[in-house]
Amino acid sequence: MMKFSVLDQSPGKMGVSPDVCIRESIALAQECEKFGYYRYWLSEHHNTEAVAGSAPEILMAAIAATTKTIRVGSAGIMLPHYSALKVAEQFRVLEAIAPGRIDLGLGRAPGSDGRTAFALNPNAARAADNFPAQVRDVMAWTSGAALPLDHPFREITCEPRGPFNPEIWILGSSSYGAQLAGYFGLPYCFAYFFTDGEGTEEALDAYRRTFQPSEILQKPHCAIVVWALAADTRAEAEYWHRSRAVTWAVRTRGKFIAMPTPEEAEKFELTEMERVRLAASQDKALIGSGPELAARLRALGTGLGVDEMVITTGATSHAARVKSYQLLAKELNI
Repeated sequence: MMKFSVLDQSPGKMGVSPDVCIRESIALAQECEKFGYYRYWLSEHHNTEAVAGSAPEILMAAIAATTKTIRVGSAGIMLPHYSALKVAEQFRVLEAIAPGRIDLGLGRAPGSDGRTAFALNPNAARAADNFPAQVRDVMAWTSGAALPLDHPFREITCEPRGPFNPEIWILGSSSYGAQLAGYFGLPYCFAYFFTDGEGTEEALDAYRRTFQPSEILQKPHCAIVVWALAADTRAEAEYWHRSRAVTWAVRTRGKFIAMPTPEEAEKFELTEMERVRLAASQDKALIGSGPELAARLRALGTGLGVDEMVITTGATSHAARVKSYQLLAKELNI
């Protein structure tokens, strides 16, 4: 049966201090655990008011320590910014905090602009080319497996060791990550919501076609992340969706803004191109009442043949976000 999980980007909201968004993420995780969701993932973005979540490994620790059953993970750690050993150590510590409940989603994209990527790691461009080797090293250090014989750091161990290993995923929005996940025999998650679904079938096909069984997985295991919002009525869902629709439209200017309230969104002055994009996003939006939206999500997941669906949502009302996940959990029989 398809599993259902959550991706929380700690979305920024106009007029709300970003630190509040982080605390709302901790509260939302606790609610989603009660609703029965399988995983709770946190994203990594930098230098943007649109997303408050810049350090998923820190937020994961807070959530792991205040939940009991839900898996907690990153979606993802942007590995080219960091040392593979340090990432492995962080996630081994997280495993010690919540044994058997930690996911380590790895991505290659910067999650920021070029200047910010350079500030995080002056060698980020070169590191991105070395992503497959970094993934190999993280896999070895988190599991205690041996590195290649000629590896300069072969004798280094990653502490703290324990009975469980983080579950490693490759995340992406192109066929590159899909093929890499297939090569290493890892689970793969496609960012459907980045592209409004464009390229999804090609990436999933590439993953399944290139998959090689490993000690971690014997057969392909894939997921997609969708942006979806449920409310008691479709009209109410459309109301809360205005905030996201406007922020999505103005990205054509290269602007990543915090979400305005639905009322503020109505007052935005948009270019003709942005209005076209706004209309297109509303037509494709996964929004509606609980039963209506749950049926659409199940049909989408079944049509793509995915094993899991990860749901991300945003609204300027924390209560509206909680309600959306609650409604979908009920209708999806999570």
